[in-house]
Amino acid sequence: MSTTLKTLTLRSGGIALALMLAACGNLSQVNDQGMTDNPVFPDAEDATFLTGSFPNIDNLRQVGDGATRDQLYDLLGRPHFSEGFRVREWDYLFHFNTPEGRRTCQFKVLFDKDELARSFHWAPAECASILNQKPVPAPAPMKPFSLSGDVGFAFGSATLTTAGLNTVRDIASQLKQLSELQQVTVSGHTDRIGNDAANLRLSQQRAESVRNALATEGIPASKVRAHGFGEDRPLVQCGQQDRDVLIACLAPNRRVDIEVRGQQ
Repeated sequence: MSTTLKTLTLRSGGIALALMLAACGNLSQVNDQGMTDNPVFPDAEDATFLTGSFPNIDNLRQVGDGATRDQLYDLLGRPHFSEGFRVREWDYLFHFNTPEGRRTCQFKVLFDKDELARSFHWAPAECASILNQKPVPAPAPMKPFSLSGDVGFAFGSATLTTAGLNTVRDIASQLKQLSELQQVTVSGHTDRIGNDAANLRLSQQRAESVRNALATEGIPASKVRAHGFGEDRPLVQCGQQDRDVLIACLAPNRRVDIEVRGQQ
């Protein structure tokens, strides 16, 4: 036999062996009942599907003995590792938000000879207890603030009044009590009386005045955005009335809204 033929034969044998091992998909030496004495977990850095996922806890709790592969796929999504062809084990890389912070765990499902899930393993083993924990509640959104344009500013002015400054100072005090301040959005609004362009300009100037006042009170300017919307977002609609009556009716539209994203 020629050297070239021997080389091809050896290579073919190696490929066949690799395919046989991959076809078994039995990294953990899984028996026909879908059990093993020594579950082998792949290196987390070898995950082929993104970098893991945040599973639905309720779905994860439904995983149990006898589940089919289709059922597992519907509940958990595709496995995060490639272990070969017709595998006898599926491996997942899961992330959880717990009271102690983010936790990363590996979850292994072993199948019997009929491709039904029969045993389940966690690494580290204590990750199994996460299923018994109560979910971490999402932080309650902070109630938006609103500064009346008639109280916070003189008519047609973008300079905060004493009352307006006091209101902003109180809002800043509440923002400082947050454990994490993510973003503050300040939106200026006017009524429909007057020139559209002038109203838009005034609303922007008033929003910026509030942003600057918040910065003066110690709120990072980088986390505060100011936008002017003019008369485009009214809270009330008023018909044709005498000017004084109309001005009073449209008062709710003259405002500066402050929305906050953060954690209490």
